[in-house]
Amino acid sequence: MPLHMMLKKKHLSAGRVPLILFLCQLISALDVPLDSKLLDDLVQPPTITQQSPKDYIIDPRENIVIQCEAKGKPPPSFSWTRNGTHFDIDKDPLVTMKPGSGTLVINIMSEGKAETYEGVYQCTARNERGAAISNNIVVRPSRSPLWTKERLEPIVLRNGQSLVLPCRPPIGLPPAIIFWMDNSFQRLPQSERVSQGLNGDLYFSNVLPEDTREDYICYARFNHTQTIQQKQPISLKVISVDELNDTIAANLSDTELYGAKSSKERPPTFLTPEGNESHKEELRGNVLSLECIAEGLPTPIIYWIKEDGTLPVNRTFYRNFRKTLQIIRVSEADSGNYQCIAKNTLGAVHHTISVTVKAAPYWIVAPQNLVLSPGENGTLICRANGNPKPRISWLTNGVPIEIALDDPSRKIDGDTIIFSNVQESSSAVYQCNASNKYGYLLANAFVNVLAEPPRILTSANTLYQVISNRPALLDCAFFGSPMPTIEWFKGTKGGALHEDIYVLHDNGTLEIPVAQKDSTGTYTCVAWNKLGMAKNEVHLEIKDPTRIIKQPEYAVVQRGSKVSFECKVKHDHTLIPTIMWLKDNGELPNDERFSTDKDHLVVSDVKDDDGGTYTCTANTTLDSASASAVLRVVDVPNPPFDLELTNQLDKSVQLTWTPGDDNNSPITKFIIEYEDAMHEAGLWRHQAEVSGTQTTAQLKLSPYVNYSFRVMAENSIGRSMPSEASEQYLTKAAEPDQNPTAVEGLGTEPDNLVITWKPLNGFQSNGPGLQYKVSWRQKDGDDEWTSVVVANVSKYIVSGTPTFVPYLIKVQALNDVGFAPEPAAVMGHSGEDLPMVAPGNVRVNVVNSTLAEVHWDPVPPKSVRGHLQGYRIYYWKAQSSSKRNRRHIEKKILTFQGSKTHGMLPGLQPYSHYALNVRVVNGKGEGPASTDRGFHTPEGVPSAPSSLKIVNPTLDSLTLEWDPPSHPNGILTEYILKYQPINSTHELGPLVDLKIPANKTRWTLKNLNFSTRYKFYLYAQTSVGSGSQITEEAITTVDEAMASRQVDIATQGWFIGLMCAVALLILILLIVCFIRRNKGGKYPVKEKEDAHADPEIQPMKEDDGTFGEYSDAEDHKPLKKGSRTPSDRTVKKEDSDDSLVDYGEGVNGQFNEDGSFIGQYSESRPGNEQRWKLCGQEMEARTMGISSTNRNWRRTLDLNQEKNALCLMTSATPPVLQTTQVIVMNLEGSFKD
Repeated sequence: MPLHMMLKKKHLSAGRVPLILFLCQLISALDVPLDSKLLDDLVQPPTITQQSPKDYIIDPRENIVIQCEAKGKPPPSFSWTRNGTHFDIDKDPLVTMKPGSGTLVINIMSEGKAETYEGVYQCTARNERGAAISNNIVVRPSRSPLWTKERLEPIVLRNGQSLVLPCRPPIGLPPAIIFWMDNSFQRLPQSERVSQGLNGDLYFSNVLPEDTREDYICYARFNHTQTIQQKQPISLKVISVDELNDTIAANLSDTELYGAKSSKERPPTFLTPEGNESHKEELRGNVLSLECIAEGLPTPIIYWIKEDGTLPVNRTFYRNFRKTLQIIRVSEADSGNYQCIAKNTLGAVHHTISVTVKAAPYWIVAPQNLVLSPGENGTLICRANGNPKPRISWLTNGVPIEIALDDPSRKIDGDTIIFSNVQESSSAVYQCNASNKYGYLLANAFVNVLAEPPRILTSANTLYQVISNRPALLDCAFFGSPMPTIEWFKGTKGGALHEDIYVLHDNGTLEIPVAQKDSTGTYTCVAWNKLGMAKNEVHLEIKDPTRIIKQPEYAVVQRGSKVSFECKVKHDHTLIPTIMWLKDNGELPNDERFSTDKDHLVVSDVKDDDGGTYTCTANTTLDSASASAVLRVVDVPNPPFDLELTNQLDKSVQLTWTPGDDNNSPITKFIIEYEDAMHEAGLWRHQAEVSGTQTTAQLKLSPYVNYSFRVMAENSIGRSMPSEASEQYLTKAAEPDQNPTAVEGLGTEPDNLVITWKPLNGFQSNGPGLQYKVSWRQKDGDDEWTSVVVANVSKYIVSGTPTFVPYLIKVQALNDVGFAPEPAAVMGHSGEDLPMVAPGNVRVNVVNSTLAEVHWDPVPPKSVRGHLQGYRIYYWKAQSSSKRNRRHIEKKILTFQGSKTHGMLPGLQPYSHYALNVRVVNGKGEGPASTDRGFHTPEGVPSAPSSLKIVNPTLDSLTLEWDPPSHPNGILTEYILKYQPINSTHELGPLVDLKIPANKTRWTLKNLNFSTRYKFYLYAQTSVGSGSQITEEAITTVDEAMASRQVDIATQGWFIGLMCAVALLILILLIVCFIRRNKGGKYPVKEKEDAHADPEIQPMKEDDGTFGEYSDAEDHKPLKKGSRTPSDRTVKKEDSDDSLVDYGEGVNGQFNEDGSFIGQYSESRPGNEQRWKLCGQEMEARTMGISSTNRNWRRTLDLNQEKNALCLMTSATPPVLQTTQVIVMNLEGSFKD
């Protein structure tokens, strides 16, 4: 029968609970849940929850506590048996039972002995539903006996013999732990030669003299009682063969020698186990320990194999220098033959151990509790295995089932009890006992027959919050008998949820494999059986996942700099994430250099230890997200160290060093420098470079140098500091291997030769006493070499030489050891003198007005008396051909390199007279000048006039004045003047040309347009052509008379007369109108006015006498509809209520000839007075130029003519001057338009 009850789970967020946790409830749900809602009225048979071990060894110095705890409903009562009979604890004053428990406490501290209470104890927990029993608990006190007294004789052995020191500890409970120490409680050293066996004996494969000592002591430690027992010390003396023979001769016969064996090398033999074969039996699940210890000389080595198999991986271990083979968690499959092999150089020996693995009983299927409802069926299965196979026996309520009360609902079939049609009286606790010769298993399993309606144990309205796209697990822990059927519903409508989308677990849990946003809602769990129904609502909310949208990135930074990691998180708006930074999966260092804000981690002043993996973790109550980045801290390498010079030869040495730390950036090369302490102390020079993988370098050396070396490492970041300097190494002196360079021979005077060279430095001297041998002779003669040895200088002067003669020169280095190799000869010259001859046959060819070509004949080479550097032309402007006036002579110079015999003279002045001469030049200076030659340049075009200005502008004329060109470059023939107008858009008009005589510097242009801008261009001209232009712009003046007429028209007499006539006519018209009004009109104007009230004419306010429409307080209001004149300058009826159309008889509302229209306004009434006043204000505003907007009238001065006439004819009372001003203003506007 399926399980009827489920444990209530602790509430967890469904999104974070692994599915396996819920499935495990099927195992833990074998008991009735001890929920407070059930325990009040739900009965349950007893269950043993805690008990003492089967083999219970107690400390005799403490009280005995035998545990027995059980649960059940009603709470069980407890009883004990001892050695198979009832143990009446009430009769023993030293024995008490803990309240609410079956645990016994035996007080032996005050009196009594532990041995008195040795025995086999068993606890029984009983209530109305049955009885559960504990294991048989064997109680024994621990024992730590002393060694028996014995006399131990000293042991004397010959070097190389084998030895076993026996321990034979007393038998204690539990067995003692054995170890060997000396009197100082120091453990004796063990090795492949000396080791302790599993039985505690100390084995020597062969003894050595250093094994001699008098305090080999075996100790036995009894952990249970925390005591250590000590054996009598054993004395061992190891002697050589000679010492042993002396001892025999003095005291013993040959036959009495102890352990007399040869100390020669020998093959191995086993000290333990004995013989070639042995047998070992071990129980399943224990540790199998096999031991082989051999003696021999040299010391044997032990090897292990399993015949017909391999040693199990991950369970095999070697102890005690491979002398012990251990296999943990041994099983039947580990049975077989194991072979140990002992080898040394002289042979090998084998021993086979046959291993048999037996097994105490172990469960295959342990019986499980059954909760059934009346009339149901069920089974209890008790299945165990072992070697030998265990026997299965059943008990009910602690009584063998064979003698228990008969129950018709059960049937026993070997290891199974079958229940059918159970009733409440079938409730009981059954015990299954599986036993063989190696032990037993005892299990309690109850059958509890209950009739209970469904109950849901999950709290009502539990809220589950789940991350989207993850499983949602909605809990519905339930209980009922018979087992309820569970159904789930979503919302208030719809049918039961099915397993095509959902997963319905046996424990009532509803699983939504992939929760989405639409999974949000209320879910109802319904549990029902034949006794009733229960339901519970839970709520599910789906949240957006937490994601890291900007992850920290891999960074490589130099030590001492700053690095920043960014971590941006996106999360559900209802969840608050907590951002945490980790370094190498641990907390950040407690260092102020580490700072964090919302999105960043900043590490300042980065150090080497800061390198590692930095992880940004965003945690919410439902999920988390993390991202990591690696920080690599780099820097220039640390300096190399441990510099060493080896293979020291005359001209080479090997330098070795140890690289420093590369600081996480591989070293690419090493730079080697040297210091010459003898010649350039403190100055380090480059010696060599090697790759970053080398740590040695073969260095070439120069003679007579006191070397020191240092090394620097370089990586991609930079170069390290230099290493410490190596030791100094002075090379032997040798003759120079090179001569001075830059040897030259140049005379400074006509009769000397100055020989110079670049001397060798001290490093190049190769030895002490550096000097130079200077040699010279004439190149073209047969003279012998003349030589002189000079000190370490760089110059030697040879006097009395002919002028400018070629010489061959040599400079050779030498020192105290010898001469440098023979140098090559260098050619030089003695001193130069000034040239003696001037160039001849100088000729000039004028190319154009600014360029001339000069030719000459070269001078004889011997007359140069030095290195020919070229020819130099001096030329100057002698006088002007136009003015014939002498000027200050300014000579110009042009030099032509080498042996050229012609050259060009550029930049000459046109129409000028020039003179020139030619000279030869050498290194000493110039020779004599040639005869002066003169030449003329032809005319050219002139330069632009020096200035141009416009004077005396008038209405139609402009006068131009200018200065002649500063460089006429010939005879001026005329000036050319061009001009053109420029309009208001800066466009140029037609161009006008004028030719002006050359003697003119002023010109007046007439008949120009007034108030017009003109642009002028002026050129000077010779017979060759026109020169450059000069430009200027000017404007003619304005016609002042016309401007005066336009401005002052209102002051003209004819205009004043016209205005007076108009005013008189208007006055007569007003008088006539006034007379007609007094006679009465024929139009009912008042009624029309009342019917068409003008919205712009409001009654006067009573309090301040102002017009309501024009109050200052209302100036900010927008225009009323119809108050603005349309753009087509007409007034529609709906736009103006006071149009004349409303008052006239005709279609267009014209005046009648008798003036009756105005007469209707002659009646004396308040409305007319207001209208007159308004018209007067409007006209006054127009006369003063006041914008009607400022009075909020929203009218323009071009108001419909009908209204203008209306205002004029209804304002008879204002002065005539006011009317005249309005008319004048309108006329002026018309004139201007």
